[in-house]
Amino acid sequence: MSSVFRAGSQLSSGSVRFVTRRTALTIAVVTAFGTAALTLAAGIAIGMHWPARGGSGEQAANRVEHDYAVDQLGKLNASVAQIEPRIARLTMQVGALRDFEARLNTPRPAPRAPAIPATLATLAPPGAASEPDTSATDSEGEGGPSLPPRSCTDVMPQPAVHAYAGRTRQQLDCIAATLSALEQQTADHAIAYAAFPGRMPVDGARFGSPFGNRTDPFTQRLSFHPGVDLVARTGTAIVAAAGGRVIFAGEKLGYGNAVEIDHGNGLVTRYGHASRIVVHVGDLVLPRQYVADVGSTGRSTGPHLHFEVLVNGAPVDPAAYLALFAPVPHG
Repeated sequence: MSSVFRAGSQLSSGSVRFVTRRTALTIAVVTAFGTAALTLAAGIAIGMHWPARGGSGEQAANRVEHDYAVDQLGKLNASVAQIEPRIARLTMQVGALRDFEARLNTPRPAPRAPAIPATLATLAPPGAASEPDTSATDSEGEGGPSLPPRSCTDVMPQPAVHAYAGRTRQQLDCIAATLSALEQQTADHAIAYAAFPGRMPVDGARFGSPFGNRTDPFTQRLSFHPGVDLVARTGTAIVAAAGGRVIFAGEKLGYGNAVEIDHGNGLVTRYGHASRIVVHVGDLVLPRQYVADVGSTGRSTGPHLHFEVLVNGAPVDPAAYLALFAPVPHG
């Protein structure tokens, strides 16, 4: 899990560079056409392997060879049938991650007026110390020279009677292994993506008090507001801004009924003034899972959600996170 938390930290600082970008898409497309071509070639080669011969003995031997070839072709077709849906799933996952990578690298206005640049440099608190990279100490030893990936069609043919079927089997095994490596890389980034707290916690809400200094609604004096207020009707569903573990669920001074979710690597989200809480401490929640209802408990003047994002215990502006998942305006 520590590697996932480090990935989440990199996401919050904008330092992630997804390895499953255009290369993965290219491999997926080439693989899709390659598997079909390999199977077609194997079928043609097998068909050429049993020409009509005279004599009952030769016909019997030819029939045995024919049955063996058909069996091998069936196994190859089964392998292709297993690979094709994996390619489709991988392509969809890569597309979603590429879209998120583009959002990370593109400054966007916060989803409220006035517009606020959503650069990821503002996501970390000032003066926060960077966490040392421990990836070399808590992972299994790996190494070797850095070489570019090889095409699976570079496999050497087998010097056997059924060379075509054997070569096709080798190439399909190579494709399957390549897909497994890409799927693992994509899964690692997908977990970090799920733990990034940028999803809107209340659908249809409007933004109220922003993050930062404001006039306190009770004392009318200048005070610091550590989150954003999302105004919605009492009973509106509050959902998790990201996946994580519930570390607090109950009454909290100033917040009324509140929920806190730990997303790993120092990232925590807080949801305040709820009228009802439906999760418990220790629960694992998925992104946008229902956790509470909007209310006006605690220090509140009316129904709304007080939403906070904390990095290593320090509150940061949630608007910059929410901007990354906000719909892209058209026109």
